[in-house]
Amino acid sequence: MEQTLKITNVLADPTRYHIYEYIAKKHKEVSVQEIADVFNIHPNVARLHLTKLEDVHMIVSETQKTGKGGRPSRLYRLSDEVIQLHFPFRDYQLLAKIAIQAMMKLGDAGKQALYETGKNFGKELVVQRIPHDQSPQQLTFAEKAAIVKEAAETAGFYPTFEYNEKEEKIYLQIFNCPFKEIALQTPEAVCQMHRAFLQGMFEVLFPNIELVEMENMTNGCDYCLYRASLT
Repeated sequence: MEQTLKITNVLADPTRYHIYEYIAKKHKEVSVQEIADVFNIHPNVARLHLTKLEDVHMIVSETQKTGKGGRPSRLYRLSDEVIQLHFPFRDYQLLAKIAIQAMMKLGDAGKQALYETGKNFGKELVVQRIPHDQSPQQLTFAEKAAIVKEAAETAGFYPTFEYNEKEEKIYLQIFNCPFKEIALQTPEAVCQMHRAFLQGMFEVLFPNIELVEMENMTNGCDYCLYRASLT
């Protein structure tokens, strides 16, 4: 509870909140000068905000030599520690773990139900973002890709999104997996459910999509990478 209060106090400052949000979506290390430039504040003020975020373990930093013999620069990145705020405290990770393990104990039928549920939730996220006066067939490739990206961000994936309309391929690089902590304990079930979730998102707009997992965090990678091919 004490840590929760510290975090909410730190994020109460709007600039600090937006700095954290910027770092979360950047996927790369940032410097004090970059934050100062982006938010139009003095470097000393930027450093203060970053220090406050680091004090509550929301970000971490390390020094990097410039190679020019000068003072080493300090770079900041998102912490690997998961930040969760609930009032009052609720352990949703425990609930998710119990639910997934219960489904897995039901055998193939339980696994199928888990994957279908994940897929349906993925579909719902995308359907909500399709303009009411348009059908998926009326949307351009770029518009469809933008909808999938927005839905993925809403789900907390913070992805980088690249697409090649000519080759009809989309690459989805996910740095923040909402299921990561549970996936490390039960990778097969959670990662398959995660893939079904993404499959459902894509299928609403691209019915004949083929989704291939190329990289996975549970294998020690820094991100999960998927290639969606329009067959």
